[in-house]
Amino acid sequence: MTRPPERPPERTGFRAVKSEIRDRIESGRWGPGTLLPGEVELAEEFGCARATVNRALREIAEAGLVERRRRAGTRVRAAPLREARFRIPLVRAEIEATGARYRYALLDRAVTPASDRLRGRMELPEDARLLRLTCLHFADGLPYQLEQRWISLAALPQAETQDFADSGPNEWLVATVPYTEVEIAFEAAAAGPEAVAHLGFAPGAPVFAIERTTWLRGRAVTHARLSHRPGHRMTTRY
Repeated sequence: MTRPPERPPERTGFRAVKSEIRDRIESGRWGPGTLLPGEVELAEEFGCARATVNRALREIAEAGLVERRRRAGTRVRAAPLREARFRIPLVRAEIEATGARYRYALLDRAVTPASDRLRGRMELPEDARLLRLTCLHFADGLPYQLEQRWISLAALPQAETQDFADSGPNEWLVATVPYTEVEIAFEAAAAGPEAVAHLGFAPGAPVFAIERTTWLRGRAVTHARLSHRPGHRMTTRY
């Protein structure tokens, strides 16, 4: 039995092409392992430029639905490849989104040499200088997040003249410099003196902490350790 030809989308813009290809995969018309037609063939079918098809396939590959290999073509994955994605939120917005009142306090600031650990984490030279900031964020008057942050003064020398008394360094960084790469790590670590003093933990109790390092075109900009009060929960979708 001859199958009817695939129905091309009514519009031939990038989003329409991407939507039609996804529909063919998700509906099972192009099942797992199916080798898709080539870009030239698809461009002719959809009445669009080859570059439009290329972009659509690239984004569908990034979504984990197909695998693209040079000279081997584009094939539907046997199982979709899923990735959990995390936003880098502003803690002020995170707190206010719950309806709570936000408050910020700068606890300490100093210019320091980079420790061996931070030099390794941020890939810094031995003579690197960092601005170290310790901040506390509150929700309805209760400690919510302890932020320990280090900013590379080689990457952002203007940070040294910022007092950060009225707003947190993350807000300033988002407004000042973009980033091209982020590394995020999660851990439950024993409460140290800072978490005991500022977040109300018992000594040695497990603390949920996030460590985040950002780079701009291969150059480290900042490293932050974010410790959260008891009961903090993080959710993501993929």
